Amino acid sequence: MSHLSTINPERPAEQQPVSPLENAPRCDGQRTTLRQASHHVATDDAPQCDKTAPDASLGIKAVYFVGIGGIGMSALARYFLHQGIVVGGYDKTPSELTEKLRQEGADIHYEENVGLIPTACLEREQTLVIYTPAIPAEHAELVYFRQNGFEIQKRAQVLGLLTRSLKGLCVAGTHGKTTTSSMAAHLLHQSHVDCNAFLGGITKNYGTNYILSQHSPYVVIEADEFDRSFHWLSPYASVITATDADHLDIYGTEEAYLESFRHYSSLIQPGGFLILHTGLKMQPATQDGVTTYTYSQDQGDFHAEHIRIGHGEIVFDLVSPFGNIADIQLGVPVAVNIENGIAAMALAQVAGAGEDEIRSAMASFRGVDRRFDFHVRTDRMAYLSDYAHHPAEIRQSLISIRQLYEDRRIKVIFQPHLYTRTRDFYREFAEALSLADDVALVDIYPAREEPIPGVTSKLIYDNLRPGIDRCMCRKDEVLDIVRQGGFDVLVTLGAGDIENYADEITKILTA
Repeated sequence: MSHLSTINPERPAEQQPVSPLENAPRCDGQRTTLRQASHHVATDDAPQCDKTAPDASLGIKAVYFVGIGGIGMSALARYFLHQGIVVGGYDKTPSELTEKLRQEGADIHYEENVGLIPTACLEREQTLVIYTPAIPAEHAELVYFRQNGFEIQKRAQVLGLLTRSLKGLCVAGTHGKTTTSSMAAHLLHQSHVDCNAFLGGITKNYGTNYILSQHSPYVVIEADEFDRSFHWLSPYASVITATDADHLDIYGTEEAYLESFRHYSSLIQPGGFLILHTGLKMQPATQDGVTTYTYSQDQGDFHAEHIRIGHGEIVFDLVSPFGNIADIQLGVPVAVNIENGIAAMALAQVAGAGEDEIRSAMASFRGVDRRFDFHVRTDRMAYLSDYAHHPAEIRQSLISIRQLYEDRRIKVIFQPHLYTRTRDFYREFAEALSLADDVALVDIYPAREEPIPGVTSKLIYDNLRPGIDRCMCRKDEVLDIVRQGGFDVLVTLGAGDIENYADEITKILTA
């Protein structure tokens, strides 16, 4: 079955989709190579292209991904696979994502070994190499490609090309990016507008992090601030959800972090839109011709009125400068999704989706894997997992859970993500986690980092509020902790591999 029919079986695949990259970034009808095109990205003199620019082949026959198993990388891999381009890649470990990519035609290996690179990906002039910043510079395969003169791009650079050939609808911010962008993509895909989308999570509606449209001029992109990646983008419209300091291992200070968002706002194209959460410390620096709107749950140009919560449902009215919409029902009825939904609907209205289309799609949105993801939900017990890995995200998640289960005992199993983040925010983590009744702290998930002396989960443990039940544990003790019970609601939190235990936890709780 084709990818298009998987996404929406009711839409006939009447024609082969045109690659958005084939339009980037030359507007004069001349042929362009990716090497030439990439030099225009994120520069002041980059041409503003007609969105229906003539076909200009980039000459790519193979794409090789160093770190193909990442959620953002895998979306791009799927894009190139559906263009009929050879896709190969390396990742450190097999995963459900990499296995699906293999089934879709990608040639993937898990050993850092130049000899395993597919032959088709060794043709220098016809191969694009894409890597994630999480890959160390000394990675053997990356070194090989660099020393042999291959065209090497960060994932964000390639997404930047897409925002120059299509109208980029981007979602940036410390947290809320994945749900908001996925929701916006769903609203548009279910409307007459449609969209392409490169998302940071697997949507439950489509079972993928990638959506391809045959005709839409829009592309929805999750704009990642890590490593200043979002500075490669040229959005037509962007939401900024939050600017709580993060990635201080990259930015150094909160001021530098805020300045990075300020610079990002300057990249929105004239004639475009900035949709900014109220109360942010960041001061935008938009170009002339960019319209700025604000939003939040209770105030701003876009906000909610007449919020009704009860019987497992959340319904509200959207107030909007593009036209109010009554009786919006959240498909995933948790309080945090009111603001996520407002931002997503704002983007959808900017792109031209209609009132009835938006109302219907909001009700049918089923959420994103690992974002407020219920595995067990009965009258007796609930278990959900959430990707929250920043103190502000954890706070929002636990407030929403407490609203749903205000008189129930809530236990959290939290796996901190990164030594630097734990070092910088352990007090804030402890304050947020203290909204639960019982907290189990797992060892830190290192991801790309080496250990830092003195930085462990105990920093958080020692700063939890007095009287809260708490324990420290290793990953291999998580299932035993679950078996001990003593909770009505269980939440596993973190961006590491704690999610790998979700199926086993579900079996224990439903036995």
